Amino acid sequence: MNVKELFSLTGKTAIVTGGASGIGAQMARGLAEAGANLVIAARKVDRCKEMCEKLMKDNGIKAIAVACDVSKEEDCRNLVDAAIKEFGTLDILVNNAGTSWGADSLNFPMDKWRMVMDLNVNGMFQLSAMAAKAMKEQGCGKIINVASMGAFGADKPDIVNAIPYTASKGAVVAMTRDMAAKWAQYGIYVNAVCPGWFPTDMSGKVLNREGSEKFTERIPLGRFGGEDDLKGMIVLLASPASNFITGQSYLVDGGQTILL
Repeated sequence: MNVKELFSLTGKTAIVTGGASGIGAQMARGLAEAGANLVIAARKVDRCKEMCEKLMKDNGIKAIAVACDVSKEEDCRNLVDAAIKEFGTLDILVNNAGTSWGADSLNFPMDKWRMVMDLNVNGMFQLSAMAAKAMKEQGCGKIINVASMGAFGADKPDIVNAIPYTASKGAVVAMTRDMAAKWAQYGIYVNAVCPGWFPTDMSGKVLNREGSEKFTERIPLGRFGGEDDLKGMIVLLASPASNFITGQSYLVDGGQTILL
């Protein structure tokens, strides 16, 4: 198999949760550019439909939008069923949907803690297990979990004050390893991507506030992640090019964690 074939996703079906905006949209574009058909899922389905239309127009692939709250079992089941009904297979799952909440760590509201963990950890595992059952029947599949560089270090409270987010992403890294160990026997690969600072709807409140230059000062490459910086990694982990890689977590952070 030559290099172009190794990285080709032509004819593959990929689900991307939280795929209508931010880094989810970037990863969806990368998969579509490599030839994959897409299922874009999020709670706001109108944004998913807009994303699908753009992906189809720009890349000549097929794409469908599905409303999904990953923390809800019924929504996850419907998402997997919709992908298989439309395309016949489910080859790739990108678990990108997630949330955060910031508050004083000594007075953190436990309902918000549970909200973050329910989506970022419980929902991710729930959807992964459902997808893995379908992939087991096919004899193969790729699952890519989106964690964070926050899984590998902490920040002072004046920078980020969101302990449940950090805890949830640490859990994603550990869960990635264990799912990979359990599901390798079925031909299912499980890896994680750990982004650093990318300007998105969720991170924008932090990055755009006064004094935000202190963020780039801590990044050796001197900038935030750009609109193409996750595409290569997601295509690598979704394609045959990564067929001897599983259970790994890859930092895409401009080098920030080498200074931790």
